[in-house]
Amino acid sequence: MLDFLKAPVESFQDFIVLSFRAVGNIFRSPHYADDVFQQMDIIGVGSFPIVIMIGFVSGVIMAMQMARALTQYGAQGEVGQIVSVALVRELGPLLTALLVAGRNSSGIASEIGSMKVTEQLDAMRALGTDPIQKLVTPRLIATAFMLPLLTIISDFVGLIGGWMIARYLLNIGDSQYWTSAWQILVPNDIGQGLIKPFVFAIVIAMVGCFYGMRTTGGTQGVGKATTTAVVVADIWIFGLTAMIGRIFLYL
Repeated sequence: MLDFLKAPVESFQDFIVLSFRAVGNIFRSPHYADDVFQQMDIIGVGSFPIVIMIGFVSGVIMAMQMARALTQYGAQGEVGQIVSVALVRELGPLLTALLVAGRNSSGIASEIGSMKVTEQLDAMRALGTDPIQKLVTPRLIATAFMLPLLTIISDFVGLIGGWMIARYLLNIGDSQYWTSAWQILVPNDIGQGLIKPFVFAIVIAMVGCFYGMRTTGGTQGVGKATTTAVVVADIWIFGLTAMIGRIFLYL
């Protein structure tokens, strides 16, 4: 009766096993530091331009829309607080993670998937190299390190975008904007804004690696694995956003 649940349960079980093995490899040799730094460059530096753009646009749009509503109550001076809280707590981590997932989770799945269908993973095992240690763990470390940094940059650029709207369209003083934007933040907001991208990074890296290593069916299978990795990573990100936000709500 419940046979239709067998495949999803087995898939989730394999995902958990792969995740624990990848995390465990962090604490044993070899560490493949060169691969870690290479992935940091691909994931972090490669995503930098699009993260800058989306962060700036998010701050500009939020400030413009909030100012329109706040002006009706003569509270346009509070726009800095709203932009700051929304970016640091929710939008910054969420939008940055979605962009990195779309760019890198798909890239990881396609790269490892291509190696899988061309039997390069089997060749690595035959030579005594653990594919998880060589391919998965470096990508996990690199993503977990770079995504929080990208999120911080995105938040700051978004605040700059909001400041430009506040100064040149709303005639709000620089000191008023930045003081209100900084003072409104509490440790709960900052903690939430840093924990979310770290958790998202683990999901993005592991989902991409998982579907890449399960690729079958040649080049068509690589395309399917790439698409699936992005969709699943995005679903995880939205679900974890709600879950982590709910937890911090009670802290």
